[in-house]
Amino acid sequence: MDTRRVATEIRLSQWAQMIQGRRESGQSIQAYCQAVGVSRNTYFYWQRKLREMACEELGTRISREVSPSEKAFIPDGWAVCKSAEPVAMGKPVTIEIGGFRVIAEAESDPEILVKVCRALKSLC
Repeated sequence: MDTRRVATEIRLSQWAQMIQGRRESGQSIQAYCQAVGVSRNTYFYWQRKLREMACEELGTRISREVSPSEKAFIPDGWAVCKSAEPVAMGKPVTIEIGGFRVIAEAESDPEILVKVCRALKSLC
């Protein structure tokens, strides 16, 4: 048993609850950190750790579910969503990222869409 790994997982679990509690409280990060007695730097450190862990888990899941040819068009850190109904060719697809909206037509270049999505993700 790796005690260091177990301790990290426990801390991650505790911080996930704390970050969720802050969101549910509606308080700003600064006000919440003052109320619970932790520094903002510590809060952001654990928030980053949780995001990294989530991205790693997502990457593992994607690598099991997606073919190599599909992976080429998926930006890093993104998930593949299977729609309930197939989108008919010729029908535009709307992609929303952080308040930005991209409408992709059937003839849209997939590589350009990937670059646009990555650029928009970096702005969020």
